[in-house]
Amino acid sequence: MQPAAELCVPHVWRVTDLAGEEAARPSGHAALDEQLPGGGWPHGSLIELLQVRPEAHVWQLVLPALSSACADKPGPIALVGAPHPPFGPALAAQGLAADRLLWIRTDVAAARLWAAEQALRCADVVGVLAWLPQVRSQELRRLHLAARKHGKLLFVVRGTAAARQASPAPLRLLVEGVEEMQVRIVKRKGPPVDHAIVLPAAPERLRALLEARRRSPQAQPAAVPATPERRSHVLDRLVTET
Repeated sequence: MQPAAELCVPHVWRVTDLAGEEAARPSGHAALDEQLPGGGWPHGSLIELLQVRPEAHVWQLVLPALSSACADKPGPIALVGAPHPPFGPALAAQGLAADRLLWIRTDVAAARLWAAEQALRCADVVGVLAWLPQVRSQELRRLHLAARKHGKLLFVVRGTAAARQASPAPLRLLVEGVEEMQVRIVKRKGPPVDHAIVLPAAPERLRALLEARRRSPQAQPAAVPATPERRSHVLDRLVTET
C-alpha cells in the first residue's frame, strides 16, 4: 500500500503540510510570510492578534499589508475601538494616508461588534482592524463568516488570556516583546510552530534615525563645568568677623 504522505490527491490537505490560501496578501515581513499559509495574511478570514497591551506593535505588524490593500483599492480601513488616536504623519510615512482611516470610537462591547460586522458588509471598506477584548466565540464566528463572504481583511485584537479560549479564527498570533516583536503562531492551517518569529518593533527609517541620533556627538549630554565649592553666606560672615 502506498504511504499516505506520497498520495497526490487534489484538494486534500495533510496536517503535516502548510495549507494554501486562495487569496493572501504579503504581510511585509518576510520571516513571518514563510510561516503563514499562502505566504501572507488571508483575505476573507478572521486573524486574531493577542497582546498584553492592546496598542503595542499592532500597527508595525499590520500596516504594510493595509497600505498595500489601500493602494490596490479605493476605500477606507475601518478602525473599531482603537485605544488611541492614530498618528497620521507616522502612518502616511509608511504609505497609509490618514484620510483612508474610518475611526469608530465606542467603549460598548456590543456596539464595537456591530460596527465591525457592518464595516465588513460595506462594499467600500478595504479592511477592518478591531479591538474586541470582550468578544465571545460565537460572535467571532459571525465576523469570520462576514469576512469570508465579502473577502475582506479582518484583524481582531484581544488580550493574551484569550489564547486559552476556543476560537473560530484559522490564524491566531501571540505578539510579545518591547524593543522587538516576538510573534508566536498559536494556530494556523499547518503543523505547529515551536519558536517565536522575531521582527523589528519599529519601521526601518525610524530605527535608522534613532540610531543616528544615538551615535551623534550632539546627542551626548554636555559636560557640566566644574565649579569651586562655595561656602554659605553664614560661614563667609564668620570668617570675616574673626
